[in-house]
Amino acid sequence: MAELAPEVCDLANQKCVPCRGGVPPLKGAELQAAAAKLPGWKVVDEHHITREFVFPGFLQGLFFANRIGAIAEEQGHHPDILIAWGKVRVDIWTHKIDGLTESDFILAAKIERAHG
Repeated sequence: MAELAPEVCDLANQKCVPCRGGVPPLKGAELQAAAAKLPGWKVVDEHHITREFVFPGFLQGLFFANRIGAIAEEQGHHPDILIAWGKVRVDIWTHKIDGLTESDFILAAKIERAHG
C-alpha cells in the first residue's frame, strides 16, 4: 500500500464546506495549484476532476464505491460514481456553481485515503 503524499493528507484532514453559490469556480493558476496536490486526478475543461480506480473484480469496486458513498454522505458533497467490472470512475465538481471549488479537492483527497 503506497503512502499518501503530505499534501493529500492535509487535504483529506479538512472538511468539505457547503457551497451556497455566488462564488467563482477555481480557474487558471489557482486551479493548477489545487490539482497539483492530487496527481492521480485529471482536471477536465476546468469544470470537474476525474479519476479511475482499477480493481481485480466487480465486488472490490462495489465495496470501494460504497466507501465513497459513506464519505460523500458524511461530507454532504456527492460525486458521480460509475461502477464497472474491475473499475470505478469518480467525477467531482460543485454543482451549485457548475465548476470546481476547494471542497472538490478535499473530497478527492478523502477518496484517495479510502483507496489507500
